[in-house]
Amino acid sequence: MVRVEKITPKTTLREALANPMAKDMLEKLFLAFRMPPDSAENGAVGRLKFKALTTLTAGLLDRKTVGKLCDMFNLETDERVTDEGEMVEKWWKEAIIYQIYPRSFCDSNGDGIGDLNGIRQKLDYLQELGVTAIWCSPFYDSPNDDNGYDIRDYQKIMAEFGTMEDFDKLLDEIHARGMKLIVDLVVNHTSDEHRWFVEAQKSKDNPYHDYYIWRDGKDAKTPPNNWESFFKGPAWNYYENLDSWALHIFSKKQMDLNWENEKVRQEIYKMMRWWLDKGIDGFRMDVINFISKTPGLPDANSFLGMLTGYKGAEYFFYGPRLHEYLREMRRESFGNYDVYTVGECGGAGIEMGKMLTADNRKELDTIFNFDFLINQGHTNYDYYTYDLFKVMQEFAKFQTGYTNHCWPTVFFENHDNPRIVSKCDKTGAYRENISKVCALIEMTLRGTPYIYQGQEISMGNGDFDSIDQLNDREALGVYSQLVKKNRSNKDRAFFRVKTGTRDNARTPFHWSDSENAGFTTGEPWLKINKDYRRYNAEDEAKNPDSVLNFYKKAIAVRKENKTLVYGSFKTVYEKEHIYCYERELNGEKFYIELNLSPENRMRTLPVKDMELVLSTMGSRSEFLHPFEGNLYRVKG
Repeated sequence: MVRVEKITPKTTLREALANPMAKDMLEKLFLAFRMPPDSAENGAVGRLKFKALTTLTAGLLDRKTVGKLCDMFNLETDERVTDEGEMVEKWWKEAIIYQIYPRSFCDSNGDGIGDLNGIRQKLDYLQELGVTAIWCSPFYDSPNDDNGYDIRDYQKIMAEFGTMEDFDKLLDEIHARGMKLIVDLVVNHTSDEHRWFVEAQKSKDNPYHDYYIWRDGKDAKTPPNNWESFFKGPAWNYYENLDSWALHIFSKKQMDLNWENEKVRQEIYKMMRWWLDKGIDGFRMDVINFISKTPGLPDANSFLGMLTGYKGAEYFFYGPRLHEYLREMRRESFGNYDVYTVGECGGAGIEMGKMLTADNRKELDTIFNFDFLINQGHTNYDYYTYDLFKVMQEFAKFQTGYTNHCWPTVFFENHDNPRIVSKCDKTGAYRENISKVCALIEMTLRGTPYIYQGQEISMGNGDFDSIDQLNDREALGVYSQLVKKNRSNKDRAFFRVKTGTRDNARTPFHWSDSENAGFTTGEPWLKINKDYRRYNAEDEAKNPDSVLNFYKKAIAVRKENKTLVYGSFKTVYEKEHIYCYERELNGEKFYIELNLSPENRMRTLPVKDMELVLSTMGSRSEFLHPFEGNLYRVKG
């Protein structure tokens, strides 16, 4: 590993590009000021020194902020991953991964809540779809302040979901079908009801006290710093008996673990080995890039908070010991097993992602990058039409710039974001077209594809009527903040929250057109979408032209053609919402053409001499329909 030069206010912007964090964050900085993201790579801007950013941003970045920006970049000490390396085949690179949010997947006992036995009942459905691995969101014992991401006991199953015996049966049946199981790992924080924290808050002398992050405040009303929780409000809880504050980046019941404490790390690795020895096949690691905090926990800078997304995030989204902790975690746990790891790493750009996943760095296998889930300049709570063409341009950066040392993930949905069909088309006129073209994109790009439950039957956003129908802790926090700012406009606040709530992706799965969509015989925990009689798995399976059956075809094509997995990627055409690319390996070449607009478009390149392998419209025509995609095999 080559050490990178330290960045100072006298460093030129071009010189700073050797630093992975600087390259990613400078691109975001330029985008924020509506400048080309590669401005530092060329011409006069690249020759500017960091201290000139004060003038370039009309004083918004003052000298103090420029200094803090340099300090933040210097948290990364290694140079960017630039050599191509050799492609190594792995089972997880060829996997088709399906994410299950267990609370909403299938209820086996009529209590209105999905459970492990419900998942077990639907394994044949997943196998027929073509799924080779399942990622299951948390099923551990939890008080459910944040739907299971607040864990009370890492080695116990949440009572609503079943028992450890139920889990063992589920794992056995998954393996019996030749599939694998990836479980969620939430170790940035625990519930405040975890036995460690129960002990920690008893006394400053308690051996578990240092398992969490405590600081003295100025007084009982003033937290140690100005960091904000992702769920709104200060990121600190005050404990009167200790006259001390404890950190929580998320909800008030999700207390951040102190990863500086080696005992904490060893407890976590021990727990991970326990699950690995049970036979699980990998971990999806929740907000894993947050585990290292900058020493001293300095006050947040308003501008850097805007740049990183949250006030204070500049001090923990890519902390100084992150690489060290991940390497240690690999050595002490999953590195000794044939398993797969994927880290949720919000805020990490391409270059930081490469540092976290390059095979020669021995950290994670892959990460989730979220830059494309929201079009630049928007948030989930903005009502706007999501542009798939811009998404393809983001995907292409990972296809061409990630090197063979690294491997991308490809996805459009997860449990934290609104549904893709609702984001792209507010009218619903092109719902199925959008679902199919997204399937085609996922199955023809380099990277491990993820399907989120319901995506394969074109499920859309929830149709909530009031704030009382929402369960999402984050959305409720946003609503409270909006109402507090403008008490007379609750309807507008609800409309904004309804647009971006995570509950849009968490409504129960549509299994049939029977009562409660076949999800439960009881009262569902969250409102079921009204359109379940039109969009459900049972009816989709019967229709040969359905979204579900298109997914099956697209998955089968990917499995049959390693070129679509490991082949090179080349953009052939990108203009006016037409995006075309090629995948090539060992003399075999595929050509993919996409119309990512709601309008008919003329074809840009001739395809009459190519073999049509798969079409979202079912056949070839003289023009491209709205949101049409076609996959061709290039002859000769």
